[in-house]
Parts: sequence; structure tokens; C-alpha cells
Amino acid sequence: MKLLRYGPQGSEKPGLLDASGQIRDLSAHISDLGGETVSLGALDKIRALDLDGLPVVEGAQRFGACVSWTPTFHCVGLNYAKHADESGLPRPVEPILFSKAASALSGPFDPVVRPKGSEKLDYEVELGVVIGAPTEHVSEADALSVVAGYCVINDVSERAFQIERGGQWVKGKSAPTFGPSGPWLVTADEIPDPQALRCWLSVNGESRQNSNTADMIFSVAEIVSYMSRFMRLMPGDLIATGTPEGVGMGFKPEKWLAPGDEIALGIEGLGEQKQQVVDYPG
Repeated sequence: MKLLRYGPQGSEKPGLLDASGQIRDLSAHISDLGGETVSLGALDKIRALDLDGLPVVEGAQRFGACVSWTPTFHCVGLNYAKHADESGLPRPVEPILFSKAASALSGPFDPVVRPKGSEKLDYEVELGVVIGAPTEHVSEADALSVVAGYCVINDVSERAFQIERGGQWVKGKSAPTFGPSGPWLVTADEIPDPQALRCWLSVNGESRQNSNTADMIFSVAEIVSYMSRFMRLMPGDLIATGTPEGVGMGFKPEKWLAPGDEIALGIEGLGEQKQQVVDYPG
């Protein structure tokens, strides 16, 4: 299934994309998509519905973030071999974990707002993983069984805030609109191998990132298993699993985003996003 949220910001409704590309309304059956409503059990209940009998949503629609909220917005750093190399940093021997504020979530086609004081705004196409069950100490062999689905994430980053201001990376990753997610949550049964997905990103039509999840240093199964040793993962948790080479920081000279720039990105089987960069109002 391809699950989605559609409608004006703050008033989104849950839906799904049917085989013909039409949006079907799910709001008579679930309140929204997030937390327990994207648990494995909740997804099974949606599958059991007469999906072809759901109301068709007419007309063009805005897409919201594919989850309405997340208990924790987890991230993995330096998880693509070539990205670690372009950053001039050693490839990690264990996953580098950090987080984004959940309030960074935004729609896949909503503007990216350059925050006040921003000097080095950057982009990162990433494979998103949504957890479907409470998870502790899961083995790598069983780790994919707790995944509810996958999505596209743009892990927007402010590098000066992230790297030059001390402390943890979270403050360079968490401004509002720094987490475009979607356009839909693709359930795990539709993605048999998350380590074989092409991912790409362009800025103003210029190809910047063009890679494959096969270049991950730590696979999705390894990441989920590793994280579950240190914390309890919860239904609706969102994990951004790292970005390929080609980020703005990696160019010489660097290529930072500016107001008016258009970012287009996508992952094979998971859809595409497009955002325009705008300045913080006022």
C-alpha cells in the first residue's frame, strides 16, 4: 500500500494511492497516520478493508508529511561510503546516531524555509524507515519484520549550525520544514530489498546526488537492530538512514542552497519530492 496524507496544512486527512493513481479517502476508518495508526496491526486492518470501495478524492491535492507526527525522528550520519569519503572523515565502525526535532516534519512539496541567521543551507536525500512495533534487542535477521514501511526524506541541514556552533548536530537539523517526508508511506511488503533502491537529487535541474542504497555502510536491518540495543523503538518512529555523496558541503567550492532554488529528489519505488527554498518571513 501507498499511504498518504492530503489536504490543507493542519487539516490533512489520511488516504491511500490506488493502483490507478487515484487518492482514496481513509478518514472514515482511521483518524490520521502516525504513531499507533501505522503499527503493523493497524496496517493489517487497513489491508482488510474494501480498498476499491473507499471514496475517491477528486481534484488536485496538497500532500502533507506521510506521517502526522513521530514519537522520535531518528537519523544516521555518514552512512554511505562515498559520502564519508567526500566529507574527509573515516568510515564509521558503528552507526552514528542523532535526531531531528519532530517539528521539522513537513510536506514533500512545501517550501523549505531558510532559517534566521542561516549561512550554509544544505540538502540530503535519504531513505526513511517507519517502525511498526515496539522493538528492543531485535536481531538483524528479524529487524525488517518490525518495519512498517519506507518513504523519501530530505534531511535538510544548516551546516554552520550543525558543525560550527558546538554541541550536537540536532540544532543544525531541526528547523521547521527541515524534514520533508513522503509523498507517501510505502508499506514494507512492496519493498522486498531496501538495499537496492536508486536515490537521486537535483538543484535547479543540476544533478547533485545519484546513488543507490547499496552504498550504505550499515543496512536498514543493521541500523534497526543496532538502535534497538540502546532504546525502545516505537510504532511511528521515523529513521532517516543517511545520505549519499553529492551534498552541497562536499563540493569545492561548496554549493549552498539559496532562496529561489528548487530541489527535486526521489527514491525508486517511493515517489518524488520537490521544494522551493524561501527565506524566513520578515
